Amino acid sequence: MSQIITRQIVADQLAAYLQHELSLPDLVAWTESALMEEEFESDHFTVIRDVVARLGVADVRAFGLTWDDCEHLLKQLGYTAHVHIDVT
Repeated sequence: MSQIITRQIVADQLAAYLQHELSLPDLVAWTESALMEEEFESDHFTVIRDVVARLGVADVRAFGLTWDDCEHLLKQLGYTAHVHIDVT
């Protein structure tokens, strides 16, 4: 059964990557699977498709995935990123 991919789901996946809960290869694998097998929320289809497609090539050296890229992608989805630094 396919899952409807929403802006929140994409933002959560990107947040998991930024918080080192999801590796880059795992993020890319998720995006590739989402592009091939899932449906995107119809209200935000274009932006979700574009962000997921961009994340799908993040493991290619020519594209990569910088902090600025992540901020921009989150902004496209309607979210902002904030850094919280803790003492270890």
